[in-house]
This record gives sequence, C-alpha cells and structure tokens, in this order.
Amino acid sequence: RHRRGMTNTIDPHDEDAPRSTVGPVGAGAAAVSTWTVLFTDIVDSTRRAAEIGDNRWRRVLSDHNAVVREQIRRFRGREVDTTGDGFLITFDGAARAVHCAIAIRQRVRRMGLEVRSGIHAGECEESGGTLVGIAVHIGARVVAAALPGEILVSSTVRDLVAGSNLEFDNRGEHTLKGSSGTWRLYAARD
Repeated sequence: RHRRGMTNTIDPHDEDAPRSTVGPVGAGAAAVSTWTVLFTDIVDSTRRAAEIGDNRWRRVLSDHNAVVREQIRRFRGREVDTTGDGFLITFDGAARAVHCAIAIRQRVRRMGLEVRSGIHAGECEESGGTLVGIAVHIGARVVAAALPGEILVSSTVRDLVAGSNLEFDNRGEHTLKGSSGTWRLYAARD
C-alpha cells in the first residue's frame, strides 16, 4: 500500500483512491473513474496462425503476451482483458498509455509481428471484473480504425498529453461505429 503524497499513481483497487460516482453514494452506487484505455491487436493474426500452425502460433502468442505484460508493468498500466490476439489495458495517465503502446510496437516488431493500437480516455465503470462504458467502446473503435503498425489516439488523448513532447500526425475525422458525430484521430510518432 502506498502512502498518500508519495506517488502520483492511483491504485484502482485502493479503497482510499479518489473516485467519482454516478448516482447515489453508498452501497450499490456505481463507481465510475476516469481512465485511459489502450487496446492492442496483432495484425493478420488469423492468417499468421494458419501459416505457421497452431503449436508455433501458441508460442508466438505466448511470447507476444509476455512482451506486452512487461510493458504494462513498466508503464504502470493494468491489464483488464485479453482478446486472444490483443489486450485491453488501463492507465491513470494518458502519456503513459501512449508510451506503452510505442514500446509494445517497437518490441513486437523485433518478433516479426505488427500490432495496431487505439487509445481513448473517459469515464469507465468496473463491472463483473471488466471495464464498461462509452469510453471503452470508443477505444475499441479507435483501434479498429488503426492501420497495421499504427497507434491511433482520440483528440481527447492528444489534448490530455499536451506539453508531454509526444508528437502526432493528424489522421482526420472518422465516424466511429455506434457513436454519433465524427472523431478526430491522431497517429502517435515514435
């Protein structure tokens, strides 16, 4: 357990960590927190698995997962879920999420893999051991819009990391499935 004032990291399981709540406070109240969500996805994983066979693919996937988990620890993220060939990871800081995605991309390329990543920030609720909320849905749509090897972030994330020395290329307005309006997306540079 950390002592307040000794770190700027908020442990999502710390009962004393600041939380906002939606609705009434007390038993049964929905605990909603603002998180940055990072989705990763191995590009062409099905094709690659078919090419090399199940046994070799399981080893590749295991190595990939170890690399991703190492970066999650390094950048103080939290693994929420895996999708078979990707991850849902949360961070209490948007810059760490972007740096983590860059590190993952660099390291899995050394393995001969390409990943795409999508990052968004917003209010989320933990429910049944997973994360729910519109921010999670938007993050999933951002990764779906990413090209192979690309790290796309929403304008929300780009605004949150202003002054962090991270650089982005404007990828224009996108209509994200299931959301109203358009979202401006940006590609993170190494």
